[in-house]
Order: sequence, then C-alpha cells, then structure tokens
Amino acid sequence: MDTDKELEGKVALITGSARNMGRAFSIALARMGADVVVHHHGDASRQDAQTTAGLVSKHGRRAIVSGGNLSEVAHVKRLFDEAQAAFGRIDIVVNNAGLVLKKPFMEVSEEDYDRSFGINAKAAFFVMQEAARRIADQGRIINMGTTILGATIGMFSIYAGSKAPLEDFTRALAKEIGHRGVTVNTVAPGPIDTPFYHGQEDQTSESRARQASVAGRLGTVEDVVPVIEFLASEKSRWVTAQTLFVNGGYLTVALVLMGAILGAWR
Repeated sequence: MDTDKELEGKVALITGSARNMGRAFSIALARMGADVVVHHHGDASRQDAQTTAGLVSKHGRRAIVSGGNLSEVAHVKRLFDEAQAAFGRIDIVVNNAGLVLKKPFMEVSEEDYDRSFGINAKAAFFVMQEAARRIADQGRIINMGTTILGATIGMFSIYAGSKAPLEDFTRALAKEIGHRGVTVNTVAPGPIDTPFYHGQEDQTSESRARQASVAGRLGTVEDVVPVIEFLASEKSRWVTAQTLFVNGGYLTVALVLMGAILGAWR
C-alpha cells in the first residue's frame, strides 16, 4: 500500500516491540510518518528495544523506549503516561506483547496459567482500556491474536485459551468507543517465521504448518505488516470489531481436510 507519510503528525504506541513482529510494525509505521513508543518487557530486552528505536529514527521519526511488565496495571498506566509526556498524544496502539507456551494440557502449572493469562489476556485488556481513555478521536487500536483462535491445535490450550478473550474485548470496545471514530480490530496471524514461533516447534511440527498453507510455507513478518499499515490508516475507517486472519489459507486447508475426513467417515 502507499505509505507516503500518511501518518505524519501521529503517534503509535506498540507493546512488545523490541524484536520480531513488533519491531517490524514500529519501522512500518515510522515509514508512514508516525513517531513511535517502543515498549519492551524488561532488562533482557532493553538493548533490542533501543535498536528498534534507532531503526525508527533512520526514517526521520522520533522514538522513545519504555520498559515494563504489562501484567501489572501500574506499568500499563506508566507506559501511557510516558507516551503522552513525550509526544502529547496517542493515535495508534498496537497491542502486540504476548507469551506463547506449547505444553500438554495436563502439564500446565498454575504458574504457567497465571503468566500466560497475565500477558495475553490481562495485559491486553488493560492496554485496551488505557488506550480507550487516552487515544485521540479517529484513533486505531490493533490487537494481535492468533489463527489458533479459529483452528484448534493440541498442545496450545493455554496459549489459545489466554488469547481467546481478545476477540470479545475487541468487539465490546469497538461498540463502546466507535462514536469517536476509533476503530478496534484483532489481527490473527498463522505460523510466522520468527524466533517467537521457532522457539516452540520442531522440524515435524514446522513441516505440518508449512503444508497447511496454500503456498507450502510459513508466513513472514512482511506478510503481516501491510495489514497493520492498513488498519493504522484512514483507509480502514469502516473496518472495526473484526478479527482478520492472516495465515496463507491455513484455516481453509484445515477445513477442507476436515470435510474430507467427515466424508470418508460417512
């Protein structure tokens, strides 16, 4: 899409943007003209976040770095305070921070449950809440979900379960603040070729994921970025309360296979 400074004068706050997709989103929105708030979780990701901020600056945009564990609501509020103190406004919020855990249902511990829901559900909710309070009219709230919300896969019960609330949060908030011209959507990527994905997978599971797409490959960050660019722009003003699946036909293939199985069973 045409990204020629369409977001000039706007400010984007992107959680979990030290690396992977969050970094790519930061660079893309900076290329479109936005100043960027680069959020990272803690000390281990600080240097990566500073690298992201440097990449934003190469596009002539300002960037600040803010760290904090967003499962603590006080850190959410501080993040937004720092954004407003630095830039005076917030126009786009990409709710990207997440935690993935691949583990058998019967082996999930209470700590696993609390950490997963703390980041994927609780943090996401309170980032949305703070965004709703502070975002400028005609703003954009973009939540990052997962294709697993529509294609149940074993071993991901706690990840999918903790991401599932995003769809209801999205629809509810979109209805409540839509009168201000603010849109709220969820983007649900399929398997994406990043360290975030590979950290949970082996050669066999990766091969299955590749075969499930129509192109026989994993998705890339570059496949997802244009969707974020669109949703952040004025072009998306009539798209809200939606979940947009970006998975190269992953769901389509799964449904076709299920149809074949049911047909054979009958």
